[in-house]
Amino acid sequence: MAEAPKYDLVVIGSGPGGYVAAIRAGQLGLKTAIVEKDDKFGGTCLHVGCIPTKDLLLSADVYDYVKNAKEFGIVAKDVAVDWPAIIARKTKVVTKLAKGVEFLLKKNKVEMIRGTAKIAGPGKISVTDPKGATQEVTAKNIVLATGSEARMLPGLEADGKTLLTNKEILNLPAIPKSMVIIGAGAVGVEFASIFQRFGTKVTVLEMLPRAVPLEDEEISAELEKSLKHQGIAIQTQAKVGKVTKTANGVTLEYTVADGKPQMIEAETCLVAVGRVPNTANLGLEKTRVKLERGFVKTNGFLKTDEPGIYAIGDIVANSPLLAHVASMEGIVAVTHAAGKHAEAINHRQIPNCTYTEPEVASVGLTERLAREAGHKVKIGKFPYAAVSKAAILGVREGFVKVVSDEKYGEILGVHIIGPRATETIAEAVMAMRLEGTVDDIAHTIHAHPTLAEAVGEAAHAAVDWAIHI
Repeated sequence: MAEAPKYDLVVIGSGPGGYVAAIRAGQLGLKTAIVEKDDKFGGTCLHVGCIPTKDLLLSADVYDYVKNAKEFGIVAKDVAVDWPAIIARKTKVVTKLAKGVEFLLKKNKVEMIRGTAKIAGPGKISVTDPKGATQEVTAKNIVLATGSEARMLPGLEADGKTLLTNKEILNLPAIPKSMVIIGAGAVGVEFASIFQRFGTKVTVLEMLPRAVPLEDEEISAELEKSLKHQGIAIQTQAKVGKVTKTANGVTLEYTVADGKPQMIEAETCLVAVGRVPNTANLGLEKTRVKLERGFVKTNGFLKTDEPGIYAIGDIVANSPLLAHVASMEGIVAVTHAAGKHAEAINHRQIPNCTYTEPEVASVGLTERLAREAGHKVKIGKFPYAAVSKAAILGVREGFVKVVSDEKYGEILGVHIIGPRATETIAEAVMAMRLEGTVDDIAHTIHAHPTLAEAVGEAAHAAVDWAIHI
């Protein structure tokens, strides 16, 4: 009987957490393998998540600009949406990036194994390939990076045509005339922003009192106002009851805050009510790994209670389900497993981005959470309506909000809604990482004219020295 392959480290799952972990392990000189059950490496983010969604959002942005080109002195005639071409471009971008992931794995001498992995014992992994053949590999350390799947409402199943998750909606054969989206988190509002601009009549139903409920309350209010102004119907405090497929699409029954029953019909329905961790059938019941509602409990270095097993990404308990978090967790876990100095992630310094129009981005505490934590809060706000570059871009809505501690000017959180917010937030993340204060940002020279000036102006406002308002 052939001896099982021996590795220093094996990663299960090749999403942004898994492949980054494997690459870093290779860079650290560890003999590394990565196991992927799908036929392509890259995971949810690359194939059915972040990347294809943002590509569709860019197409929607371009269509918006061209339709409104007259404002910029450009006359565009016969503007139309070529949906098959949009989907083709999305696929081309994803394919190119997927090849890039495989190239980087090969470059760093990571062995790629295709198959479904299961923990078979201490340091042992059983891998069943697509043809049903099974092999066992052994490793000193194992990194679980199996990601998550879209959560479906009880009794419903995605069919690729009427009932959709983030996967099926990316390959619709045509733009639907109408769509109901259940859930107003990042996924829900992003797809609402895409399809409304392509001509779909969109209604968003959210069970909680506001859209993007993890964001600062003022940000939520501004986004709701903007989306409604664009023509997207948003109903908060809406609890969906029965969903019925019909000959023409789907019918949803739901109740609002006063308990009054409502009904809506649409051609399609996107369910965007969160994610489920992929921890079933991993063989964890034979280990000391502890689960919390299906999520894996780890310490600050992503170690589980089972010696030699780490967990990263969407399966980690109390960790944001974000690609960039998974990547950094992969680096931390592998660095620690290699016996090198590793720095635990500071969850107060994780940027959160929503790529709607307008974009939303944030880092740190909201105003409410900062006050609840006992801080004496000082707020600085600056509107994009007063930013020169925003005026050039034709943007008249949104703002930057800085939440600081009054005594020393500590930056507790920064919240942005407006143009390129997902890029602008990087300055705030870096400032918090370096323990900067609002004075530090206010005294940082920001190039003019840029959108980043709004961050500097908001910092000036936080110390009562606002210039342009």
